[in-house]
Amino acid sequence: MQERKALYTLLAKRQEDLPPRRMKDSYLEVILPLGSQPEIREKYLNVHNSVRFGRILEDLDSLGVLICYTHTKQEMQPKSPLSIVTALVDKINLCKRIIYPDCDIKFTGNVSWVGKTSMEVKMHMLQLHDGDYSPVLDATFVMVARDPENKGPAFVNPLVPESPEEEEIFNQGELNKLKRIDFSTASLLKMAPTAEERNIIHDIFLNTLDTRTVSFRSRKLPPNSVWMEDTKLKGLQICHPQERNIFNRIFGGFLMRKAFELGWAIACSYGGSRPFIVSVDDIMFQRPVEVGSLLLLSGQVCYTEKNYIQVRVHTEVYDADTRDHHTTNIFHFTFISENEVPRVVPKTYGESMLYLDGKRHFAAVMKEI
Repeated sequence: MQERKALYTLLAKRQEDLPPRRMKDSYLEVILPLGSQPEIREKYLNVHNSVRFGRILEDLDSLGVLICYTHTKQEMQPKSPLSIVTALVDKINLCKRIIYPDCDIKFTGNVSWVGKTSMEVKMHMLQLHDGDYSPVLDATFVMVARDPENKGPAFVNPLVPESPEEEEIFNQGELNKLKRIDFSTASLLKMAPTAEERNIIHDIFLNTLDTRTVSFRSRKLPPNSVWMEDTKLKGLQICHPQERNIFNRIFGGFLMRKAFELGWAIACSYGGSRPFIVSVDDIMFQRPVEVGSLLLLSGQVCYTEKNYIQVRVHTEVYDADTRDHHTTNIFHFTFISENEVPRVVPKTYGESMLYLDGKRHFAAVMKEI
């Protein structure tokens, strides 16, 4: 960390002092040679003889950081004074259910929008089939630049669009930022549900009342339904140094992989068959995870529709010395099951809010795909 402290002198005092960049300046293409180098397949292989999506999340996170360092690289500086960290996974939408373990994968990406201290990165993943690369997924991450010790924000190079297409991509980045602000403002943690949402919850409540007792306390499960509280699964991870990044904190991609694997297990046990990931959205990195922390993961099904399963995974760190719990991330995963799944039913007011939040996330995903 002493080495990092010496880099403070290289930080820009104002964004205007940094040279503007073009989108092509940060463009990177990386090949994952699963087809041509069989020895690396083992790390990526799952029990269904396809690629582990959790590993892809790790690679996307690493690539996003690398693209941002490429955007902010100064010619005369051997070391970057910036600490670039993942702030948010805005969305990852998949157009293929199966990723093959014996075909090369290509990742491409570049910085698509820049604020003062934040950068939006758009990445694409393609897989080689019969001599051609076909699309598998599109991802949008938001990265933030911090000072050398990761204690405060730092300015990044402005981005200059060079064509009408790039102008559109840049403007979309600005719109994405505004959408996130709107979504956060309307959060059920801050505002009451809409009139339509209140009616939905009241209908669910009435459907679960036991008509024989005429009591608000006596509840019964409707046919082909599951109580939300019965969909929960939990996990624990000891955060070893092996999973740390260069700032001696736990790598964000590792946290995403662990949360995804728990989410997948929840969807699998709920639907009774192999689920396929459709979308990942709105993963906010609320605080870093220190090496040595106990990471508690807890997830549940919060919304279902036909054969879609919306899963929410909450992660928190537990400090054994102070006995404090702190939320680090909330993950939202949309899975599709091979068959239609039972309806998930909330019982308490808190669960009803989770249900509505899941419904909102699901609706946002369905608009995109």
